[in-house]
Amino acid sequence: MTDPVLFAREFIEIEPHEGQIKWLTNSVKPENLLCTGNRWGKSLVQSVKILHRCIFRIRNMKYDASGRYTAVNASITMDQAKIIFQNVLRLVKGKPLLELMVNCVRWTPYPQLYFANGAVFTARSTQNRGEHLLGYDYDFFNFDEVAFELHPEYVVDEVIAMRLADREGMLDLTSTPKGKNWFYRRYLELAKRPDRCYVQQGASTENGFISGRYLKKKMQTLSEARVRQNIMGEFVDAGDEIVSEDLIQAALANSTGLSGPIEGHRYCHGWDLARKVTHTVGVTLDITTKPHQVVAIERFQGRDWDDVFGAIRKKHRLYGGPVLVDSTGLGDVVLSQVADIGAEGYNFGLGGGKAKAELLTNLQIMHERNEIAYPYFEQLGAEEYWSNLQELREATWTENGKCDFLMALALSCWIVGCANRDFSKRSVDPRTGSV
Repeated sequence: MTDPVLFAREFIEIEPHEGQIKWLTNSVKPENLLCTGNRWGKSLVQSVKILHRCIFRIRNMKYDASGRYTAVNASITMDQAKIIFQNVLRLVKGKPLLELMVNCVRWTPYPQLYFANGAVFTARSTQNRGEHLLGYDYDFFNFDEVAFELHPEYVVDEVIAMRLADREGMLDLTSTPKGKNWFYRRYLELAKRPDRCYVQQGASTENGFISGRYLKKKMQTLSEARVRQNIMGEFVDAGDEIVSEDLIQAALANSTGLSGPIEGHRYCHGWDLARKVTHTVGVTLDITTKPHQVVAIERFQGRDWDDVFGAIRKKHRLYGGPVLVDSTGLGDVVLSQVADIGAEGYNFGLGGGKAKAELLTNLQIMHERNEIAYPYFEQLGAEEYWSNLQELREATWTENGKCDFLMALALSCWIVGCANRDFSKRSVDPRTGSV
C-alpha cells in the first residue's frame, strides 16, 4: 500500500526502470509534473500509479468515510485519454488477484473501470476547454500530454483545480515538451515550491527496454532541437516562433503597465479588425521613450461596424496620434469610415503575403532590440479565456491567422519601427527551409 514500486513488481509483475522508480517514489505531492522524451514510459508508469491508487484508495484518511474514490486520466482527445485506460486494463488482465478487484468495465458514454472497493477510474477528454469535466469531483487527476492542450491555463486552473477541491485530490501533469509554452512555465513555477510540488525530467535513453541502436540513429539524423525535445525531454524553443519566450519575458519586465494619456507624450494606434470568428483588437503605444509602452488594449467581438469605427475614433480622441488600420479585404470602405481622424490602411495580403511577413518581421526586430514593452492582459468570459501572452507564445510564422493582438501590436509598431528601419541590419537570422 505504501510502496508503488513493490506493487509494480509483485502484483503487476513488471520491473520499472530507474526513472520510473524515481517518479513512483517521489510524485506524492499535491501537484506533480513529469516531462520526458518519447518512449520513456510515461503511459506505463501512470497506469501503474493509477492502478495502485485505485486499489488502495490512497488519500487523506479523513475523506475515506465517503466510500467513493474517483480517478481520471484526461487528455486533449478521447483517443489519447484511452491509451492509459487501456494500459490499466492490460495490466489487470491475467493477474488473478487484480482481476478479483475489478467489478466491470463500461465504454459508454465514456470509458469507466469499476473496482470492488468502490473506486472508479475513467478516461475523459479536455476538449471544448474542459467542459466535459465540469460537475465531477476526483481524488486523483492525471492530465496526459498537457503540453499540447490549446487552453492549458484555463483548463488546469479554472476547471481541474476545482474538481479536486472536495477531497484535496492530487494532480499529475505529464507530457513530452512542446517548446517553451505554458507547460514549461508551469514546470518553472512548480520547481520553486518543493514543499507542495514535485517535478521530474527524463530522457528516452533511460528506458532500457527500447532499442538503444534505434535511438542512437535518430539522434544522428534529427536536428539538435528535435533531439533535445523529443528524446532528451528538454524544453527548447520550437524554432518557428515569431517572438521567443525570452523576448516576451523581457518585454513584460520592461512594462510600466496600462495607463491613460499623459500630457506631452506621443501615441500611436494599431487596429486589427475582426473576420467572422476572430476579434477586433486595438493597441495604443506610447512612443515618447524607448522601450515603447503598450498603454491601452481593447478587444471585442460581434459588434456592428459603426461601433467598431466608433471605438477607433474614441481611442484617437483620448490619446491622439497616428492610426494604422487593418484594411485587408475591406480596403477603401474601412478607410473612408475613419478618414476624419487621418487613419491609414495596411493590407496584409499585398505581395502574396509579403506585406504581412514584413509587418511581423518588424515586430520581431523591435523585440530583439528591446524597443517594445507590454503588460499581462487577460479576458475571462463565459466561454473563453484569453491572454495576450498566451497568444504571443503560440503564434508562429505558419500559424497566426487568429492572432488578433499580435497583428494589432505589429501595426502599432510598424508606425514607429518602419520609417527609420534599415532591414539590411536585422538582428534576427534569416529563415530558410528545405523540401
